[in-house]
Amino acid sequence: MADATVTDLYEVTMALSYLREGMVRPATFSCFVRRLPPERGFLIAAGVESVLDHLAGFRVGHDDVEVFAQALQRPARELAPLADLRFTGEVRAVPEGRVVLANEPLLEITAPLPEAQLVETYVLNQLSHQTALASKAVRCVLAAQGRPVVDFSLRRTHGTEVAHTVARLGAMAGFAGTSNVAAAHAEDLPAVGTMAHSYIEAFEDEEAAFTAFALCHPGPVTLLVDTYDTASGVAAAARVLTALGRGDGSAIRLDSGDLGQLSRRARAMLDNAGLPQVRIVASGGLDEYAVHDLVASGAPIDMYAVGTRVGVSADAPALDSAYKLVAYDGRPVMKLSSAKVTAPGRKQVFRRPGCHDVIGLADEPPPADGVPLLETMMRAGRRCTPRDRLADAHRRLLADVAELPGTARRVRSPEPVRATVSHKLSLLSERVQRRTEREILAPFGT
Repeated sequence: MADATVTDLYEVTMALSYLREGMVRPATFSCFVRRLPPERGFLIAAGVESVLDHLAGFRVGHDDVEVFAQALQRPARELAPLADLRFTGEVRAVPEGRVVLANEPLLEITAPLPEAQLVETYVLNQLSHQTALASKAVRCVLAAQGRPVVDFSLRRTHGTEVAHTVARLGAMAGFAGTSNVAAAHAEDLPAVGTMAHSYIEAFEDEEAAFTAFALCHPGPVTLLVDTYDTASGVAAAARVLTALGRGDGSAIRLDSGDLGQLSRRARAMLDNAGLPQVRIVASGGLDEYAVHDLVASGAPIDMYAVGTRVGVSADAPALDSAYKLVAYDGRPVMKLSSAKVTAPGRKQVFRRPGCHDVIGLADEPPPADGVPLLETMMRAGRRCTPRDRLADAHRRLLADVAELPGTARRVRSPEPVRATVSHKLSLLSERVQRRTEREILAPFGT
């Protein structure tokens, strides 16, 4: 069951007021990202599955009412109208893995106003965070240009639950595996890992450490070679792999220093030792920018392990996302605040070739070359589509990213694709704005 108290307090105060005023007619809220972060040409939709799970189990229990009452320092009986409130609405959303652009609704909820209001915080939290992480992950895959990327983020993500999410979204983006054993098991992903510097330090020398590790673990091994001096570490690894006949499928890992220069030297040493099949893995503070630069320099690195900077989406940890009321009781509404104007009405996004999208109204026909993005995933508070599979999300992601212009896919200085607005939505926006200015602002001389 979902925890109804995972919400901002003002959601509770608004929902209670709506109930007391009898304002329980259907309301539509739209969740979208106003503008892309710097260095982003697009985003990848994610978090929808978490939202659907939460809404399907959402119920305000009597214990929750007690918690709300304590937070408001009021008697619980005054918050009794909230008791037993469930989510009974409709959810239309962009499936996970699809490319999305600025101002396009990731998700729209239509439900009785108190319900739609009370779930806002959780919806924004999951969609914003997971979309940011998925968008960071896919950029790493693009930067690697076909070389495997693996997730090493578990130790420094903001909590173990987030680490599981990072592993899942990395797989959706195309990562080849994760160091997170629990996530690998839960999501049926390859588990990957090597050794720490402490392991090397525990032995008398590197060669003894590598030998013990290889004898303990049959099959290919990856040996960490930069504990003391990278060149001597590579040489020791080469001797051990040769002596044990374990070169096939094995690798060395570089974790610090000038990875481009060190990888070139290591490659030459391995080749000279008769081990051209031994791969080079790079790690150590990598993200898509570092991977891009290493690939562009021609560094002979075969696999990239990305961790902290990707697990926290370091350069863009938050999105300028919003969850805004766009219609109530059949009446389209909009916000007119400076720089935060919203478009009214229930919407649809029509994807055209090249991801040249059109944002329109939910009930208007698509353009001749457009396909609707938002799908109905929940009706009457229940899922009406099967649980999404990670493999399906990955296939959608591959297809959509391939459709993007090359300039939007660039890691450095991308050019974002911008959605246009349909004629019908433009007309509705103008009409609602005039009505709002006439009925609300005119009496104050604004």
